[in-house]
Amino acid sequence: MDKFVVRLPKGGTPKKAKCTEKVYKQATIESLRRVVVIEDIMRYKSMLELPEQNRDNLLSALTELSRKIPSREVLKSTKIGHTVNKMRKHLDPEVSSMAAKVYTDWRTFIEENSNKPSIEVRADKQSEGLRSNARRLMAEALEVKEDCGLIDNLEREVFHQSSRLVSSSYRRTVRALVFAFKHNAELRAQVKDNRTTVNQLVSKYKK
Repeated sequence: MDKFVVRLPKGGTPKKAKCTEKVYKQATIESLRRVVVIEDIMRYKSMLELPEQNRDNLLSALTELSRKIPSREVLKSTKIGHTVNKMRKHLDPEVSSMAAKVYTDWRTFIEENSNKPSIEVRADKQSEGLRSNARRLMAEALEVKEDCGLIDNLEREVFHQSSRLVSSSYRRTVRALVFAFKHNAELRAQVKDNRTTVNQLVSKYKK
């Protein structure tokens, strides 16, 4: 039996063998630059177009957009290129510089790789119908038009914070926001006057 025992000097401890095996992190399909989730593009677009949007949110949206290369078709259908191009004239130098870089990178890539396809991920019609109803309810409670940029940005933020699913969490959060808007005039005023950011508002009422 002694041949299976490793004898050590007094006070000695066995040394652990060094692990030289490489650890690989699996990439998700959404992490690839040429895989474009339309919902994400539209969410960032609504963030950039929201009046009086704060600087941090603008830079966050532009940073995320810089990690993607939309196809020519996606640029045309979403008009995200026009939105980013307008941001090049923003008064904040960091925002305008970031927007210029994103716009230039997209244009250069498309000109050099026009024949390479990209993968587009879109939502199903049933989910879009449920989300449209959520927009209507929030618009009525907030007393604004359904097609205004604020409602679009608000609903997309709820969807994003609900793991991009029309789940029970999504529905409960929408109901919580609708109830709050209906019964709190001060909150309605804060949201409409941009005294509270959309992401902070959704985080507060997320269920």
